[in-house]
Amino acid sequence: MNEILLEIDGKEVRAREGTTLLEAAQNAGISIPKLCQHEKLIPFGGCRLCLVEVESGSPTKLVVSCVYPVEESLVVRTRSEKIDRIRKTLLELLLAHAPNSLQLQDLAKEYGANKDRFEKEASFCIHCGLCVRYCAEVKKLNAVGFVDRGINKEISFIPEIASKECKDCMECFPLCPTSYLQAAFVFIEALAFPEASSGIPSKKQKLINNQ
Repeated sequence: MNEILLEIDGKEVRAREGTTLLEAAQNAGISIPKLCQHEKLIPFGGCRLCLVEVESGSPTKLVVSCVYPVEESLVVRTRSEKIDRIRKTLLELLLAHAPNSLQLQDLAKEYGANKDRFEKEASFCIHCGLCVRYCAEVKKLNAVGFVDRGINKEISFIPEIASKECKDCMECFPLCPTSYLQAAFVFIEALAFPEASSGIPSKKQKLINNQ
């Protein structure tokens, strides 16, 4: 596969053809914030925090680095006044959903985001899609999915599948940047399949009992 030469933050970077800008930057030790990207998943471009400025013989433009492929002689800037301003606003919108998320709080400190700028939302889900995509792409179970659209979009466990599969898996739980996924599971567990939480030992309980 051909090798691409580009510039990221003034640093000469070589990357294989087909590599995304985010991957190229990470391999070069250059940090770009992200919430919806995972090495095992198809790039999603949902959170937009990984946007960067690129220049290639034309006026600069903003692109989402987790889905944008490297190009020969491309000049990339991962930080600028414009980028930081957009990331700050994006973080403030996300903090309206999940003000107690440690991951968001850390990024808020870096970009000076105010968690109280926007009115608090009822949902703690920030729509990163990590749980939905991991369950579908890696586990091939489709036990959790998106419901509704637009500002009303939420994630929800599918009771018929979750009652059989999730107790012995839970691999998606650590991926969630907020506490919403765990809370959603506890809710659907108690509402739709309460027998799973009474009398049937969980994966965690089995591990404790075997120690």
